[in-house]
Amino acid sequence: MSWQSSSVRVYTEIARGQAWLDRYRAKSPLFACVFAFTETGILPGISAAGKTPADRRKTALADAEYLLTGGRTLPRYPLPPLTAGASPAVISRAVIEGLSLPLYLFDAGLPAAIPQPALLPPATGVERLPAVPARCLTTGAAMTAQQVQELFAAGLAWGDRLADQCDYAILGECVVGGTTTALAVLLALGIAAEGRVNSSYPLCNHQRKQEVVDEGLRRWRERGGDTGPFGILQGLGDPMQVVVAGLGLALSRQCGVLLAGGTQMLAVYALLRAIAREIDYPWRPEQMVVGTTRWVAEDPSGQTVELAKTLGDVSLLATQLSFRQARFPQLRAYEAGYVKEGVGAGGCAIAASLQGWTTSSLVAAIETGFSQLLG
Repeated sequence: MSWQSSSVRVYTEIARGQAWLDRYRAKSPLFACVFAFTETGILPGISAAGKTPADRRKTALADAEYLLTGGRTLPRYPLPPLTAGASPAVISRAVIEGLSLPLYLFDAGLPAAIPQPALLPPATGVERLPAVPARCLTTGAAMTAQQVQELFAAGLAWGDRLADQCDYAILGECVVGGTTTALAVLLALGIAAEGRVNSSYPLCNHQRKQEVVDEGLRRWRERGGDTGPFGILQGLGDPMQVVVAGLGLALSRQCGVLLAGGTQMLAVYALLRAIAREIDYPWRPEQMVVGTTRWVAEDPSGQTVELAKTLGDVSLLATQLSFRQARFPQLRAYEAGYVKEGVGAGGCAIAASLQGWTTSSLVAAIETGFSQLLG
């Protein structure tokens, strides 16, 4: 009998998604989150993940530090002020703590090193990969070929290393401006993604994103426009996409994979599928799904479900987590379209449901953590 839950919905490739949920109900996950930075994220009007460019340079550092400490120590990088809402890291952290998830953070190119406690908890790792932040995609030359190859190799190696430590892996991301690099990559792959990606704004900034992406595509083509997946990443992508592609491919051969994000992870799925074809990599697509929040899946100013359908063979899941009755206005802001997703929040919420948490118990855990943060 199929596992049914009102707290998780399957939107595309229903049978595949339901089979994945059945397979990993009550199984043991780990959470790996890849942090990176692209200069695309500091362009005006591209991201609401921090009020100012200076804030946005620190957003990923702050989220990573909070995942590690839960706000119990004085942060080096406080969570930055947002236009409205609260960092999705508060959702992920509540689940990490409540389920005692093994936690691995990967620095794939940040402006500074991720701060970490002097003594890390068991089953926790912070790895700095050989990378630097990506240039703005408008250059058409976001990363070097060496950077892309080194990051992909690191992703594959870590995927092999982590696969025997869990039944399935939740792969999260934190990249300010990442939905814009996702749009660029999808279009370069020949996928009809115009007007279909999401953003951290209540109403998606499609026109602004498209302006930036058009400039990047033009410059990339002027430079020769290598249309293979690695060439696309080199010209238009961000470091997180490369690392998660390697992690996901390697992990899928031995365990389940939950790509925890919205349109960014749909772009990663499209990329890793193209890479597998190019290098003839023996992955297992039936082991992989994309999991996000309903704020993304049902965003009226985006078309996430249609984008997933356009990809053709990916199952899109979403937690039905609701903050309508939340005690804090920063959480209720999610219901007005702010923030929506990030730092693996949707995937972590799905994992909590697979472990038997109700929506009300999940909200209570999130509110407890958030109240400690405010305190």
